[in-house]
Amino acid sequence: TLRKPISQSSMADWASKNLNMHTQGIFRRRISISNMLSWNGGSIKKPMLITSNRTIKKEACEMFKLVQSYMGDRQTRMDRNHVALVTVTKCWSMQGLRDELYIQLIRQTTDNTCYRSLAWGWELMAISLAFFSPSPKFQSYLEGYIYRHLDSDEKIAQHIKDLKNKKITKSRKKRKQNTEDEGLPISTYAKYCYRKLQKVAVTGGKKGLRKPTVEEITHARNAILTPSLFGSSLEEIMLRQQDMFPGNKLPWVQTQLSQQVLALGGEQTEGIFRIPGDIDEVNALKLQVDQWKIPNSLSDPNIPASLLKLWYRELEEPVIPQQFYKECISNYENPDAAVAVVQLLPELNRLVLCYLIHFLQIFAQPSNVGRTKMDVNNLAMVMAPNCLRCQSDDPRVIFENTRKEMSFLRMLIVHLDTSFVKGLV
Repeated sequence: TLRKPISQSSMADWASKNLNMHTQGIFRRRISISNMLSWNGGSIKKPMLITSNRTIKKEACEMFKLVQSYMGDRQTRMDRNHVALVTVTKCWSMQGLRDELYIQLIRQTTDNTCYRSLAWGWELMAISLAFFSPSPKFQSYLEGYIYRHLDSDEKIAQHIKDLKNKKITKSRKKRKQNTEDEGLPISTYAKYCYRKLQKVAVTGGKKGLRKPTVEEITHARNAILTPSLFGSSLEEIMLRQQDMFPGNKLPWVQTQLSQQVLALGGEQTEGIFRIPGDIDEVNALKLQVDQWKIPNSLSDPNIPASLLKLWYRELEEPVIPQQFYKECISNYENPDAAVAVVQLLPELNRLVLCYLIHFLQIFAQPSNVGRTKMDVNNLAMVMAPNCLRCQSDDPRVIFENTRKEMSFLRMLIVHLDTSFVKGLV
């Protein structure tokens, strides 16, 4: 569900308080807010946003050139992948540059008369959102901007036509015009960016110590049209794998990662599912899995175990859909009622959940618990947040429900008959 973002007047108010107003001409006249937020073919001499940080001031001006290079408005010897990598790495390493990049992209995708440049600006925004979120202060402004482009293709086409028919300024005369509509409809980028912004605001983007790579840039660009196996719905994932694995009844990513954990001796590894795998290794495996590959070089079961937890946690809708949440926490002490809830789930959700419970039951066997130190209570504690999502904002409700969620999952691990899952893929 799309939240209604802040109003146009609130956005204007935010801009008037936070924009670092530029000047022009020998009399240093202030540029209006609308001009500050319209496509610019020249360079900038100071950041778009107010800052006292000297490094940010310098880097912001250089970054504007990178944005122009990626959008095809400035010549460069670097290919676009490398331009995106340099831009994203700057912002990923330097938090103070992130809002600056997003406001620069807002500027360069406003009143832009070249459709290809416009599309590439939106593409760079989509790529950036795969790596870092804007600050909480700036998020609502960016959200409002993206929201206004969700259904805007006809308006954009007409607006570009109107702008071209007006008297074109000298700076725009110099610009090489491209009349061909290249790239996806802007609404496609906007819808992707809107969903991505909601998620990255919660997850915080790319973690770990390794800098972004060209492979991650390419993957982020491809995800605009080909959704990732992470963060999608179960239905979308099954649809995507239909051509490659038409006979599979379960998500390939779920079965493959589960089998990897067992193949690497996860059921004999102390702290499995509790001790996280190296974050950079998990990120690298995620990239491979999204290309339907499982590398042979894995040696630590905590890597696929961490990624498997992430896959469950990032599902667009949890394994146990939201409409069954109340029933789950109401029956957290009743084994028969808890098992009965599972039978009510949609078929795909039921199969995915039963496969997960069957998998956890392997670890709950006493012979394995002696090695892993992860008994049924510990397994329920680490896995419950990945299967059930409390919608309340009240800390007391969240605290109380966390206990019930754990108890409900414990009931399933102990009492649910999952023998039918053996051999199912």
